Amino acid sequence: MEKRWKEGIQPVATPTVAELEAAKRRIQYKEGLLHFAVAGVSGGGKSSLINAFRGLRSREAGAAAVGVTETTRVFSRYTDPNPQHPLVWYDIPGAGTLKIPDWQYFNSQGLYVFDCIIVLFDNRFTMTDIAILSNCARFNIPAYIVRSKADQHIRNVMKEMGYDSDNENDNPGMRDGLYREARQHFIDETRKNVRSNLEDANLPGRRVYIVANDTLLSIVKGEAPRKAIDEVELLRDIANEALARRRMVSEASTSSVSMY
Repeated sequence: MEKRWKEGIQPVATPTVAELEAAKRRIQYKEGLLHFAVAGVSGGGKSSLINAFRGLRSREAGAAAVGVTETTRVFSRYTDPNPQHPLVWYDIPGAGTLKIPDWQYFNSQGLYVFDCIIVLFDNRFTMTDIAILSNCARFNIPAYIVRSKADQHIRNVMKEMGYDSDNENDNPGMRDGLYREARQHFIDETRKNVRSNLEDANLPGRRVYIVANDTLLSIVKGEAPRKAIDEVELLRDIANEALARRRMVSEASTSSVSMY
């Protein structure tokens, strides 16, 4: 099977009914809730992103631990603290922490039972990311590509351009001009990279959401951020996805009842 993958032929590994039920039990799947998985390489900022989505800072009660070396092979499960949000978030172990090939990652983690999957990357798009997106399309699971730590990456680009100061009062005119240039460069390079990787994998083009976790958190808390990129659109699109999934479940339940 691995040989077929390397030759460009995607292995077809459809889970059995027993495997589907076992995966649901493993993630504590509950009808009426929406189960969102955040998958990506270790160190990509999955825990920080989940905290931001849940409106929590890293030191607040109930927040996912951040800055901890990821070595576990077990996912972490987090309910949303807002009772108006029937969401459960899952931090899926990074492929780099597991002794499995990229093409087996999706099935081995039981990602086929989730309602939505966020493919998070920090520095580079990987074959694991491609494998997840390919399988999401096969299982008809909504997927979002997200690049995290935008603020850090933009600062790094600014340093490469010659601005090497952490003092915001130091030559603000130069800083603001370089920030705009570095920001656009980072956005353009990120989208170009993702587009190229998707084309190479014969996958259709899709949007990549570029975010900074602090900015995302401030929006969730109802604050007005100064330097948003795609955070507002990501929250809007995920909210719309959640509403659509709830309507679909509700209609399916109504249809089932009407049969009796």
